[in-house]
This record gives sequence, C-alpha cells and structure tokens, in this order.
Amino acid sequence: MAVSVSSPSSKITRRQFAKVALAGAAGLALYSGEMERHFLEVSRNDVHLPGLHAAFDGMRIAQLSDIHLDLFTESFFLQYAVERINQLNPDAVFLTGDFVSGIKGMHRLPKLERFVQSAAWQCAGILNKLQCRLRYAVLGNHDVHVGAPGVIEALTNSGITVLRNEYTPIERGGGRFWLAGLDDVLESDPQPDIAIPETIRNIATEPVVLMCHEPDFVDALLKHPTGQAVALMLSGHTHGGQIRMPFVGPLALPALGRKYVEGWFRLKNLQLHVNRGLGTVGVPFRFDCPPEISLLTLRTAPLAG
Repeated sequence: MAVSVSSPSSKITRRQFAKVALAGAAGLALYSGEMERHFLEVSRNDVHLPGLHAAFDGMRIAQLSDIHLDLFTESFFLQYAVERINQLNPDAVFLTGDFVSGIKGMHRLPKLERFVQSAAWQCAGILNKLQCRLRYAVLGNHDVHVGAPGVIEALTNSGITVLRNEYTPIERGGGRFWLAGLDDVLESDPQPDIAIPETIRNIATEPVVLMCHEPDFVDALLKHPTGQAVALMLSGHTHGGQIRMPFVGPLALPALGRKYVEGWFRLKNLQLHVNRGLGTVGVPFRFDCPPEISLLTLRTAPLAG
C-alpha cells in the first residue's frame, strides 16, 4: 500500500521563497526610495533653432522642474542640485513649475497651508544660490494649490522672474529671442494670446521659446496661431513616469502628462522637451526614472525653405 509522506523540504522551500520575496521587496523599496531617488542625472542636448542669431550659438540653458520641496524632496537634495547646476556654469536657468506640493482646498487647512507656504520660501532661498544672472520660472499645478501669489512672491524675492502669461526678450550680441511663460494649464488660466502676442510671432530671426508646465497642452497649442510660432517648448509635470516597470512602463501619469512623458519630441516646427523633474509625489520612490537636470545648448540652424 502506498503511503503519502509530506516533504519538509518543500515547506522550507516555500518559506525560503517568502523570505527572498520579502527581502527583494525591501531591497527594491530601499533602492527606489533612497538610492535612485537621489541619482541626479544631467542630460545634455544640442537644440537647433532655425533663425537663431549667431550670438546665441553655444548658449547653455539648465532646466530644472518639479522640485516638490518638503514633501519627499529634502532641502539637502535641492542644494545638491543647485551645486550641480552651478558647476555646469549655464548662461540661464529655466524652472518649469511645481516648486512645492499642494492639494486642492488647501486653504481650508490653515496649518498645512502655512507649512507649505514656508516650504516655498525655503525652496526659493536655496534657488537663490544659483549663480547665473538669468533665472526664469513658470508655475505648476501644485504651486497654484498652495497659492500662486505666495509662491511668486517667494521666487521674485530670490531674484527669479516668474512668467505668468508673460514674455520677455533675451538679448545678446545684437541678437534676440523671446522667452514666454504660460500660467498653469490644469489649475489656472493659461492665455497663449497674451503670453505670445502677434508682435513677437513668426519673426524669422527671433524664435520663441515657451515654458509650460504640462506637456500635453502642446497638442492644443499647435492648433492655435501662437503654438505655430513656438520653436521650443520646455515642460515638466510628468516626473518621467517616476516609477517605470519593465514591460509595463509608468505605473501612473498625471492629467496632461500622459502622451509626452519624458525626453524630446518634434511636432511640426516645434521641439518639445519634457524634463523628468527632481522630486516625487504620491510615494517617495523612483524606479528606472532618475531625477534630471537638463543642459540645453542652443545652436543656430538655417531657416526652413
């Protein structure tokens, strides 16, 4: 008669598997929460702009986005990012929104509102250590949740010009291009006609560079005369997906950040660059998606046609 005998080794194997799985999960959390989240990568790209004046050939712009100070981004990490940017010695720094983290209805939570507003001043104070003279910013949706006037005041107090449906000339050696900035698309009132008025559109030797926090807005913009005048658009918002799993991709993406997730896109005559950002939201993790400083070197290019 056959006798059934349980195998203790099979139970041990299952226990070992469980231990290995738990250890793997803990290791992954440690890696994504403490290691990759602080692996600051500098991406370098030449950006060819048709009609750009020769005086700007070689101009270097550092882009930083989505700092989210004091949610999961520590002040020491932002200080490190500022030091890295200073080492790169850019001619300008463009900051594409979400300096802090907020939630809708934050005004109903006065203690939290005061805490986050103080984080905006702390963030601006650290950014004030940027050594280049040209420093420009737009707001992100989180900045609007916290309170746009307070964030703007903090940044302006630290010598950072905030463009909120505004534009300004960048001049050098007798040449000029236009830098425009839109108000946040998701939570505020973007007005492309004001940010890029007819007076600066389609001047052959004066290209327009646009800062807009949410990258997917580019599709609507390209259907508008203002968008057709933009040579380069710089965005953030997506965090590059923040957590990107093999064969799956990003686990979650925000509204207006689901199509153009990170890197470079050419759309008709417009080039779009989406920076992966410095900080995180939701969870303090990054996986297969390290934080990023973008170093963009402008290059002249012949006019089309």
